[in-house]
Amino acid sequence: MIEIITHPTFLWIVGSLLVFGLLFWIFVYFLASYLVYVKTLKRESKDKWCREVPSDLNENSKQMYRIGSEWESQNSQFKSDVQISRDGLNLYGEYFDFGFDRCVMILSGRTEGLRYGYYFAIPYHKNGWNVLVVDPRAHGHSDGVYNTVGFEEGLDDVEWIKFLREKKGVKTVIFHGICIGSAGGMYALTNDASRGCADAIIAEGLFPNFGESLKNHLIERKKPVFIFFDLVDMWMKKYTGHSMKKGPIDVIDKLNKPLLMLHSKEDKYSTPENAQRLFDKAGTPNKRLVWFEKGRHSMIRITDTQGYDQAIESFLKENFG
Repeated sequence: MIEIITHPTFLWIVGSLLVFGLLFWIFVYFLASYLVYVKTLKRESKDKWCREVPSDLNENSKQMYRIGSEWESQNSQFKSDVQISRDGLNLYGEYFDFGFDRCVMILSGRTEGLRYGYYFAIPYHKNGWNVLVVDPRAHGHSDGVYNTVGFEEGLDDVEWIKFLREKKGVKTVIFHGICIGSAGGMYALTNDASRGCADAIIAEGLFPNFGESLKNHLIERKKPVFIFFDLVDMWMKKYTGHSMKKGPIDVIDKLNKPLLMLHSKEDKYSTPENAQRLFDKAGTPNKRLVWFEKGRHSMIRITDTQGYDQAIESFLKENFG
């Protein structure tokens, strides 16, 4: 037996099998990580992440779309289609002009076009603000292939603000962001070239970086994190030039505008601990963190509408009269 085990042919066979097995698993990891990246952050056609309401929503999400659609229908006479261009992309939105000189820009999250923003426009309309909802790049009618988890979207937001000020005569602009939308707004407000672009940000479900959220998604779905996460990040860097290991936590100390953070203690993707880290590091002295006991990620308002809207109303009155 010892002679067989030590025979060169046997050792060559064993070594070949080990190498083949290693190459096989490397291939599996590369392929699986690419598929996760594509599913999560790439739009292969405009049928993906379009304006149509997704068919696989949970009941709370369906209700959010229903309520938002009712609001849009009731205010359609104030709505106009708008469009800008940046980075070689045509970007589209809808502007609700209620006759005010101040406007909230609703920044939706990943997979969500402008129709998602209707639901979050309601408390601002009640408090005397015009509303801009947009299709982020690679969503809805807007051009684009890749979601850059807020990096390029933030620069798009800056262009939208220029449009509001120059074309619509808006004097005061604030962001209301959800998840990745919050990150984009934070990048816009902390970029050295555009720090004065908006006058405040309301951020729901803000994460320190998208990588933290992705890791939590992978863990919840019982998928491997070790090596696998780095491969997904490799694909993102290859196609967008950005890393999901960087995020709002790296720039929030530069924020010099009022900040309202809305966060649920049940958020599994942007955990309460991470929200507290962000809040503590925020550079602006004018900051407030409102906790909600219940509500999944991006699902706070549908869980506690009164508390959510009261927090926004209070913030608006304190900062804008």
